[in-house]
Amino acid sequence: MKTRKIGALTVSEVGMGCMAFSHGYGQIPPETYSIEAIQNAYRHGCTFFDTAEIYSPNLSGTGHNERIVGKALGNVRKDVVLATKLFLDRSEVRRDGSVYDAVRRHLEASMDRLQTDMVDLYYLHRTSGGVSVEEVAEAMGLLIEDGLICGWGLSQVDVDMIDRAQKVTPLTAIQNIYSMVERDVEAGVIPYCMKHNIGFVPFSPIASGLLSGKITTKTKFERNDDVRNWVPQLSRANIAGNQPIVDLLKQYADRKQSTPAQISLAWMLHKYPNVVPIPGSKNKERIIENLDASLVELTDEDFRSLEESLNKCKVYGHRGFSR
Repeated sequence: MKTRKIGALTVSEVGMGCMAFSHGYGQIPPETYSIEAIQNAYRHGCTFFDTAEIYSPNLSGTGHNERIVGKALGNVRKDVVLATKLFLDRSEVRRDGSVYDAVRRHLEASMDRLQTDMVDLYYLHRTSGGVSVEEVAEAMGLLIEDGLICGWGLSQVDVDMIDRAQKVTPLTAIQNIYSMVERDVEAGVIPYCMKHNIGFVPFSPIASGLLSGKITTKTKFERNDDVRNWVPQLSRANIAGNQPIVDLLKQYADRKQSTPAQISLAWMLHKYPNVVPIPGSKNKERIIENLDASLVELTDEDFRSLEESLNKCKVYGHRGFSR
């Protein structure tokens, strides 16, 4: 697979979001299946894997997902880039004595679960919690000096927040929601990242499956722990309203002998050189399909035509900064 740069990190140009093996999309698969799926992705060329300490059944915060990723990739650790995330609140800082101590405690627990002595990319999962982004940025800078992380990032933030952090410790990556139906970041966040050599890592780049063309108004999602029940674009009315976008993708997929999901990923790869999407799935076949978006070549004319048509389509439902 082709590679890209996220700051100083070299990664496969399509990464893998691992959340679905632990949370968010209904019944989670057996651990053996999840480990095999992650290892299959690595063998297929993926070198960039994204997890978080909180990805656990019912968001219990037990590190369930990090343990799976650690077991799957422990033997090839030197050949992959691992990204994980922490939540932090002021009460922890008061207990641990400093922001650095609190962040380091989270990091060491994640490293233990990931079976590693360092994390390549460490995100603050959200900026709420009563701890300023400048304090976190300072702590992350110290962890880089300690050799415990290679770089750091923020998730679901605007340009002002990014700029405040960047002035303290330069960022490696920003992970925000981005897809053909969630394009707010095109106005400011992505251009800022390009200017400052910051990677941009879209989560939900296929809009929770909407852009795969496999979801219809008759699709039923599992009621327990399935985020698709509240994703705005996936209400029955909005699925119908967004059908022209899916139909557009199908047209290009037919021409390119690919799939709608692959076209949606190829579109953002063509558009921005600093973008590395991390589509997530708990299905082995779908994971490989997503990774193969790297093989889909859009010409400049393909892209211009697709972009022009897409800009004429109305989007129904907006997720924005909620997750």
